[in-house]
Amino acid sequence: MLDAAASARRACRRASRGPSRDRARAWRGVSALGQPRERFRAAAGRALEDRHTQPALDAATGRLRDARLAAWGLLPDVEELRERGREIKQRTIDDLDRYLDEFSRALEARGGHVHFAATAGEAADTIRDICRRGEARLVAKSKSMASEEIRLNEALERDGLRVVETDLGEYILQLAGEHPAHIIAPAIEKTAVEVAALLGAVDGSELRPELEKLTATARRQLRAVFETADVGVTGANFAVAETGSIVLVTNEGNGRLVSALPRTHVVILGMERLVPTTRDLGVLLRLLARSATGQKLTTYTTVLTGPRRPGEQDGPDELHVIVLDNGRSQLRRGRYREMLNCIRCGACLNVCPVYRKSGGDAYGPVYSGPMGAVLVPLLVGLEHAPSLPHASSLCGACAEACPVKIPLHELLLDLRRDLVAERVAPFWERMAFRLWALAWSTPLGYRLSTAAARFGAPLARRLPGPARAWASQRTLPPLARRRFRDRRR
Repeated sequence: MLDAAASARRACRRASRGPSRDRARAWRGVSALGQPRERFRAAAGRALEDRHTQPALDAATGRLRDARLAAWGLLPDVEELRERGREIKQRTIDDLDRYLDEFSRALEARGGHVHFAATAGEAADTIRDICRRGEARLVAKSKSMASEEIRLNEALERDGLRVVETDLGEYILQLAGEHPAHIIAPAIEKTAVEVAALLGAVDGSELRPELEKLTATARRQLRAVFETADVGVTGANFAVAETGSIVLVTNEGNGRLVSALPRTHVVILGMERLVPTTRDLGVLLRLLARSATGQKLTTYTTVLTGPRRPGEQDGPDELHVIVLDNGRSQLRRGRYREMLNCIRCGACLNVCPVYRKSGGDAYGPVYSGPMGAVLVPLLVGLEHAPSLPHASSLCGACAEACPVKIPLHELLLDLRRDLVAERVAPFWERMAFRLWALAWSTPLGYRLSTAAARFGAPLARRLPGPARAWASQRTLPPLARRRFRDRRR
């Protein structure tokens, strides 16, 4: 137990020691988070032109948004509850080393094993070793964004293992060879017709796009996986430090089957998902269910504490928890530490006008929407995700929807400042804003620039290079013939 606690501290120190450039280099080729500079713009452009996907995305996010508002409206103390949730997360992050030690001791006292991974590669390699020692052939997975973050499926498949997603949305996307488009509803952009074609292809049959038939078909296809899997892999919505418990929150029940039927259960736990006590857990569960799906409590809320004990009929023989750092320790020590308060409810995605039009693919294969636009650059370095801080109108709807009051729009604005300060922003962009600031720093410069703008604005779309690209994506309002200050004279 003491060795595990010491490992936790060493992992945290390793992850927080090096500069961001070294951290990004460690991620390259292992993590799924980084993206080329133009990825967001290109993918968002395709999404805007896709008349097939747009209605499905608008309808689904609208339903989730309305359900959250209705659920919050039934709470007499919603603002007090949000403040309590924010305080719990902040207190946990402030003293994370102690809670990691406490969690490790409690879980190992109940027969579990705790492994600390400083990087995505270490986490994937640890799980590969567990599967290798158990001579596993089939791995069943419950929905886990952390597993997407470390590219676990690719790592296991390279070892010859068969990996099957058992969350219905994730299963559909696995059949399609695609990544999740939403952290709560992975297949949010898929229509019933597309799902019917994918499930029918597995059986070599033609399915009607009817909900009951589609779910019955998926249930039958996945049942054999649950019954024969050697290893089950899940994420963790929360972990309780005082008891060493893992908490899974689902609506399909696959999380319980994946964690109970295989002889080995592996949990990938982002280190920020800890909560100090079961009392604290109750507050965050109330916030999570209402913010994610508009429910008082999800259909299945499972609390797991250790592997199967003598005399128990179900549960795994072995329970392994991989505590994932992957840049979180360094994030904890900086001015963006509030991002570690995120409980992954997806509420910010459902209200974001940029996400609702651009879709999840534009952000990359893991975290999307406002929370992804903040988190991904912080974990991999701004130079590897330079477009994401601009994926926002800064309207503030995301901060209003966040159950733990993360000021997402303010963090995005700070990241934009960092892009300029660290010279990650393109040279032409930095120069354009410097010239603008210089022109408007004197009354004469202001008068001359506004006069020139009256003649130049209509020609902006005809300019070459970056100016044309910028103007072509915006409707520029016409300038008044007389300025306000001139009319006052």
